Amino acid sequence: MDAARACALLARTPSLTAEHVRALVAHCGSLQHAAQPDLHRLAEVELPHAARAFLAAPDREAIDADLKWIASSGAALIPCTSAEYPPLLAHTERAPPVLYVLGRVDALSSTQIAIVGSRTASAGGLDTAREFATHLARAGFTVTSGLALGIDSAAHEAALAADGLTIAVCACGLDRVYPRRHVRLAARIRERGALVSEFPPRTEPRAQHFPQRNRIISGLALGTLVVEAALTSGSLITARHALEQGREVFAVPGSIHNPLARGCHLLIRDGATLVESAGELLAGLPNFLHLQSLAQASATRGGGAETARVLDKDYEMLLDALGFEPASIDVLVARTGLPGESIASMLLILELQRRVAPHPGGRYSSVPRR
Repeated sequence: MDAARACALLARTPSLTAEHVRALVAHCGSLQHAAQPDLHRLAEVELPHAARAFLAAPDREAIDADLKWIASSGAALIPCTSAEYPPLLAHTERAPPVLYVLGRVDALSSTQIAIVGSRTASAGGLDTAREFATHLARAGFTVTSGLALGIDSAAHEAALAADGLTIAVCACGLDRVYPRRHVRLAARIRERGALVSEFPPRTEPRAQHFPQRNRIISGLALGTLVVEAALTSGSLITARHALEQGREVFAVPGSIHNPLARGCHLLIRDGATLVESAGELLAGLPNFLHLQSLAQASATRGGGAETARVLDKDYEMLLDALGFEPASIDVLVARTGLPGESIASMLLILELQRRVAPHPGGRYSSVPRR
C-alpha cells in the first residue's frame, strides 16, 4: 500500500484521531502498515469500535474514488505523522488523523489568528472584522476562519485585499464549496492560502460537522477573535474549543442593545480578553515574540547595517508625521511617502511599544514620551 492510499484510508476511518494513528504507527512501524494492520497488532491498540471495524474491512470503492479525485484536483493529503502537519493543531486533543488541503500546504504552519463571528453580522461588525483582518494580515499573520457568511467571509476578503495569507477550514469535502455563493472566494483563498478539511470528498456539510470544523479553526491558531456572536452562535463553540486547547480568546464588545454582542459579552464575563484594536489583540498573545521578530526582520531586511539604519529612519519619519491629533493611514502615506502596507505594520509594532495610540476609524496618534 502506498502512502497516498494509506492516508485516504485513515482519513475515511470513522472515530479515528491523530492520537490513534500515532499509536498504530508505533505498533506497526509505518503509516502504510498502520493503514493495513494485521488483526493481531490491531488488537493491541486501543481504538474505537467503528475504527477497528473499518480498518479490518475498509470501503475500497470509496477510497478508490477519493484517490481519483485527489489526483484530478491537485489536493494534498497531510497525515498527522508528517512534518507538514500544522504543529499547533498536532498538540490538541482529538486532532484529525489526516487533513485534505487545496492550496499552499506551508500556510498550515504559518502563525495564525482565527477570526469568527455571526453569519448575520451587522454592517458595523463586518467593518470591524475587516479592520482586524487587514491589520493582522499586514503584520504578517495568517487569518483563519470557516468560509461562512458574515464575519468569516469578511475576514477572508480583507486578508486577501491586504495581500496576506488566509486559511478556510471547511465542514464538508473539498470537492464542494459551502455556501455555494462563496465559490469564487474559495478559489481566491486556494490561490493565496489554503482550503482545509478533515472530511473526505463527497462529504456533505451536515450540522454535526460544523462543531468538528470549529475545533480545527481554533487549533490552528494562537488565538481566536470573536467579533459578533449571539448567545446561540457556533462562534462560542469555537471559543470554547480554543480555551480547552489552551489558546487565547478575544472578544470585541458592542452595544448592550445589539443581540449579536451578547455572545461576546458572555465571553468577556467568562474571562476572554476585551479588545478594541489589533494592537491590543497582539499584545495579549502569549508568544507575541513573533511580533518582536517581525520588528527585527523589518529592521534588518536586506541583511546589512545600512538597511537597518534606513528602516530606523522610516520609523522616525512616521513618528514625526504623527501628531497628537488622530491621523489615518492615508494621511500618513501622504505625509511620509511610505507605502500604506508598511505604515500599517509599523503602527502595530509602535502600538505594542506604546509609542502610538489607536482611535476609531483606523486612526492613530502619537503618545507623549514620559
